[in-house]
Amino acid sequence: MITYTKRDIVRHVAEQLDEPMVHTEPWVEAVLNALRETMMSADPECRIELRDFGVFEVKKTKAKPRARNPRTNEEIYVPPHRKTHFKPSKLLKQFLKEPLEEGELEEMDD
Repeated sequence: MITYTKRDIVRHVAEQLDEPMVHTEPWVEAVLNALRETMMSADPECRIELRDFGVFEVKKTKAKPRARNPRTNEEIYVPPHRKTHFKPSKLLKQFLKEPLEEGELEEMDD
């Protein structure tokens, strides 16, 4: 599995805009910070819709008074909290549903 970092995204944006990375890095950083701050300031829920990409949501979870620790089998209480959820756009979902080629399947097995 390939892991992409923020630096890889900055490099990709710089190539698309034909600009040096030092010019595009503050823009990428600003967008990511804006998304993070919007999600962190959710009171208590929010939805960020980016057309042709997807929807980020902050949702509330219910308390679980009788959850179980799988290691010790001890019953524990899990308080209500918030979680993030991403729903891809139709365009992205269609692309991800396309069948993989034979060569791509072999790479996954390695």
